[in-house]
Amino acid sequence: MSRMPVLFLASAALCLVTGTALGIAMGIAHDFHLAPVHAHLNLVGWTTLALMGLSYRAWPQLSESRILAPLQFALSAGAAVAFPFGIYLSIEHETPGLAIGAALVFFAGTLLFLGRLLPMLLGRSPAPARLVAAE
Repeated sequence: MSRMPVLFLASAALCLVTGTALGIAMGIAHDFHLAPVHAHLNLVGWTTLALMGLSYRAWPQLSESRILAPLQFALSAGAAVAFPFGIYLSIEHETPGLAIGAALVFFAGTLLFLGRLLPMLLGRSPAPARLVAAE
């Protein structure tokens, strides 16, 4: 069995713990100016990554590709962590570059996820990607 579902779920849980801790800290301080960071950790991080992980568990053929599955995880999980941090930098230091870049990388990960699901919708299992050996 592939570890891909667990990688997605562990990353999701990390985002959940971080987002929950930030929410508690904001509540204690009565300072909610970082609410967008908290919301994106929970929505993009916890919810989206968890659903991707459960999808990989429900359809193990998504994990068959040794290239596309890890690439989709790296894009999605990496950006799910970088995006809220980028929002923090945008709020606190007026530097939105990381938020913009991470949002675009996350979008690429979601497009790849959709592209991997569409063949199953059409009744075909996604074929594992293969590297072509140089001759």
